[in-house]
Amino acid sequence: MQNSKVNTMIDFLKDELLRRQNADGLWTGFLSSSAISTSVAVFALFMEDREKHQFYIQKGIQWLHHNMLPDGSWGDSPESPSNMTATLLSYATLSATGNIPEQTKNYIVNHFKGLTDQHIIDGVLKYYGKDLTFSAPILVMCALAGVISSWKNIPQLPFEVSVLPQKLFRFFRLPVVSYAIPALIAVGILRYKKGRRNIIRQSFINPSLSVLEKLQPSNGGFLEAAPLTGFVVMCMCGAKYQSHASTQKGVQFLLDSIRSDGSWPIDSNLSAWVTALSVRALNTDIEHPEVLADQIKRNAFTYKHHFTGAQEGGWGWTNLPGSVPDADDTAGALVALHILTKGKYDQTITKGIEWLLNLQNRDGGMPTFCKGWGKLPFDKSSPDITAHTLLAFQLWKDDLDISTKKKCITSMNRMLKWMQKEQATDGSWTPLWFGDQNAKDERNPVYGTAITAEYLSGIDHPIAIIMSAKGVDYLLNTQNQDGGWGGAKDVSSKVTLTARALSALTCFHDKVDINTLNKALDYLHLKFTNQELLKPEPIGLYFSRLWYSEEMYNITFSLSALKNYKHIIKHKEPEYNEVNI
Repeated sequence: MQNSKVNTMIDFLKDELLRRQNADGLWTGFLSSSAISTSVAVFALFMEDREKHQFYIQKGIQWLHHNMLPDGSWGDSPESPSNMTATLLSYATLSATGNIPEQTKNYIVNHFKGLTDQHIIDGVLKYYGKDLTFSAPILVMCALAGVISSWKNIPQLPFEVSVLPQKLFRFFRLPVVSYAIPALIAVGILRYKKGRRNIIRQSFINPSLSVLEKLQPSNGGFLEAAPLTGFVVMCMCGAKYQSHASTQKGVQFLLDSIRSDGSWPIDSNLSAWVTALSVRALNTDIEHPEVLADQIKRNAFTYKHHFTGAQEGGWGWTNLPGSVPDADDTAGALVALHILTKGKYDQTITKGIEWLLNLQNRDGGMPTFCKGWGKLPFDKSSPDITAHTLLAFQLWKDDLDISTKKKCITSMNRMLKWMQKEQATDGSWTPLWFGDQNAKDERNPVYGTAITAEYLSGIDHPIAIIMSAKGVDYLLNTQNQDGGWGGAKDVSSKVTLTARALSALTCFHDKVDINTLNKALDYLHLKFTNQELLKPEPIGLYFSRLWYSEEMYNITFSLSALKNYKHIIKHKEPEYNEVNI
C-alpha cells in the first residue's frame, strides 16, 4: 500500500536528517569534492611554494589521478560526465607538476581540435561567451602552467575599475559578475604585467591591491570558494606578490580547507541554505524550534557588507566569514523563521524584508547578490529566487508596519508581472543556480518550474493562479514513463527533480490525477528499495557552470515531497485512513 511506502521512507529520511544536525541545531551538509577546486588549489600551492606544500600537492595529484575518467578527462564532481573546464584545469596542473597522463593530452587535442595557444583560447572563450568571470582565470592559469606559451591573446581584465565606488560598477558593463571582483583584480594585474606597460594603469596597481585586502574575509577564503581563492593566489604569485598579505591569507584558507583524501569542495559549505531546507522538510518535527530560530537570527548580517556593499539584514549561504548576503538565502531564512516561530514577528524580520525590498531590480525581478549590476547571467533577475522572495513576503506582510506592508504589496505585484513575462510559452521557468548535466543545453526548467509553482501556490492573486496552472501543466507534460522527472522533457529521471516536481504537484492536488502522484511515489520508492535514494546527483550550478552535488538535497527534497504527499493522500484515497486504524 502507498501509505506503508510513504511512512517507511519518511521515517528513514527523518532519521537521516536529524542525524546530520549539529550541536548548534544547524545543518552543515556535505558538498561533493571537485576536480576544478582541487586542480586550482593544487596549482596555487605549487605557485606559492612547491617545496613547502609538496605533501598537499602530491595528495591533490593522487586524487586527480584516482578520479580521472577512462578517456583521460574529468567531470566537475566524481559523479559528473566529462567537462571541458575540469579537464583543462586538471591538465594544466598535472602538466606543470610533470604528472600529465597521455590520454588526457589526447582528450584536450580532440576537444579543441589542436593544442596550440589559439585552439585553447578560442575554445575557452567560445564556451563561456562574453562572461570572462571564469574564462580569463582559466586562460591565465594555462599560461602560468605553460600550456599556453604566449599571453598576447589572453583578455585583459580592467582591474583599475575596482577602486571606484561599488555603486558605479553597473555603469561599466564589467566582463565579470558581481562576486568576481577579487579575480578581476588579481587576474587583471598579472595580465597587465605580462603585456604592454601603461603608466596610467600602473598607478592603479597598489590601490587595487588595497581593495583586494579589504574584500578578503578574515579566514582568507573569497566567498568560501577554493577556485576563486586559488585563482587569486596563483595570479598574485605570478605577479611576484607571494609575500603579500592577501596571498598568504589565501594560501592558509586552501590549507585549512583541504580534505583528508587530498581534494577540495567547490565551497566550504551551504550551511544556511541546507538548514532552511531542513526546517521546511521537518516543519513541526523539530525539537526546540525557538533555539534553532535564535541561531538563524544570529547569522543575519548586522553590517554593510564590504564585498558587495549590501546593507545589513540579509543572510548568506553559510555563517562562515567568506559568505555574502543573497536573495535566495535571505528568503529561505525568513520562511524558516516563520515555521520555527509560528509567525512570531520581531525586528529581524523587518530588516530581512527591507533588505530584499532594496535588492529588487528595475525589471521587477530579484537578482542574487547585487541590484542592477549588469546583464551577465548570474547577475540578472531569476524566477525561482523571485518566487522565493514572494513566498517570504506573503508569509510576513501582515505583521509589518503599514508603510513596509504597502511596499511589500507593491513589490509583490511588480514581481508577479515580471515572472509572467519570464514564463515560457510551455509554462516553464528556467532557474539560475540549478541545472541538469544530462540535458542538451544543461538547463533545468523542471526544477525552476517546480520550485516557482510551489512558492506561488499560497499566493491568492490572479496572475499567480494563472502562472501556477501553466507551470503545473508543464510538469505534467514532462513526467517520464518511469514516473520520475529529469531536468527537461525526455531527460533521464533523478531523485532530486522527481521530489521537487512531486512536492509542487501536491500543492495543486485538486487539479492533478492521483495516478500521476502515485507514479512519482513509486519511482522514489524504487530508488529507496535499491538503496539509491541518497545517491549523489550533480544538480547545483556554482559560479560559471561549475557542477556539484550536495547530500542534503536528496534528503530534504524527498522528505518535503513525501510529507506533502502523505498530507493530501488522505483526501485522495479513503483507504489510506482505514489502513492506519
